[in-house]
Amino acid sequence: MTVTTRFAPSPTGHLHVGNIRTALHNWLLAEQAGGRFVLRIDDTDAARSREEYVEAIRADLAWLGIHPEGEERQSARFALYEREFERLKAAGRVYPCWESPQELELKRKVLLGRGLPPIYDRAALNLGEEEKAAKIAAGEMPHWRFLLDRESAIAWEDGIRGPQHFDPAQMSDPVIRRADGSWLYMLPSAIDDVDMGVTDILRGEDHVSNTAAQVQMFEALGAAPPRFAHEALLVGTEGKLSKRLGSLGVAHFREAGIEPQAVVALLGRLGTSDPVDPALDGPALAESFDLSRFGRAPARFDEAELERINAAIVHVMPYEAAAGRLPEGMDAAAWETVRPNLSHVHEAADWWQVVTGPVEAPAFDDEAKAYLAQAAQTLAAMDWQIDAWKALTGALKDATGRKGKALFLPLRQALTGREHGPDMAALLPLIGRDAALERLVTASQG
Repeated sequence: MTVTTRFAPSPTGHLHVGNIRTALHNWLLAEQAGGRFVLRIDDTDAARSREEYVEAIRADLAWLGIHPEGEERQSARFALYEREFERLKAAGRVYPCWESPQELELKRKVLLGRGLPPIYDRAALNLGEEEKAAKIAAGEMPHWRFLLDRESAIAWEDGIRGPQHFDPAQMSDPVIRRADGSWLYMLPSAIDDVDMGVTDILRGEDHVSNTAAQVQMFEALGAAPPRFAHEALLVGTEGKLSKRLGSLGVAHFREAGIEPQAVVALLGRLGTSDPVDPALDGPALAESFDLSRFGRAPARFDEAELERINAAIVHVMPYEAAAGRLPEGMDAAAWETVRPNLSHVHEAADWWQVVTGPVEAPAFDDEAKAYLAQAAQTLAAMDWQIDAWKALTGALKDATGRKGKALFLPLRQALTGREHGPDMAALLPLIGRDAALERLVTASQG
């Protein structure tokens, strides 16, 4: 049996970091098993779904290197849902209800006040056919619930949480369809999973109670439930759920200059006991993907860690991978020179400005100016060569007796306008003899 996983976002907004992690883990699970990963757009909520979000979901997955083998749209599958709904209705597994939200809330409060679990009392099952017909004739359309089998315990072996057991007698029959005929999440999702041959469902632990009800839905549909695994939710660095996590998405990462491989490397291992390795891309992560490595503790997402991973990736990035984002004229030699000083590719433009000029050197005291004037004279008299920096500093050391910071720092400041940066032995040839001489003269006279 081919392992088939799916990612099923609702196109009512942009993907956030938690969604991205879910999509990535389902893709890795399928890749590891040589299976299929499918994108399902859960767009049954016509009022809130937007095509622009569908396109953004596709683009976000592509940016991360996740390419589904197929795509389905729930809005194109209503005939299937209707057919299965009628079949369940005929089997007595769904039933109409007419309680208003206010009535349900009152029942809930009464039960809680008595110290009882707020379970729906199935009062709608006591309505006679004449009462139902009268309500419909009066224009009162029902919502529909799935009838749980309260005699059959619900159990499954969760891929992360281990053995799971639920007593359906302690659960409310879930509402599956609204009075206006629109669908809620759980039944269409189960119908799709059966029809699409989904074998494994990996999602957040907030869906565990949904899974308990869906196990019986699969059985009522005449299908074996898929394998389920529920991973711990993401929390922020403060150790709790953060609203900020709901706003962090691909657009944010791209604007911040984060490489897709950094996002994949971090989220691919987040929640597992395996170390994050910036060198591992999606296919490499898939080889070692193992649900048994996931823990039950909340998975902590740290933007600072993402930045460190990004810098590590940039530090070894080949010129060909960065070339399209580098400033005009910046070649491989320049990229390899400035690369160790970058956290993001776009920062290369700042160092290219240092190379091409102009630069603004700090104000030097008279002693430093005299030293820089001597440096200019020394450079002017030198034969320009590949190891010009070594030759220049060696000559100045012999002539002035300076060493260490006193020897190097004024030169770096005059030539780059900065106190720190790439290796001057590699940077000076990029700046060039004429520009370097001009900068030394200008700094000595400033």
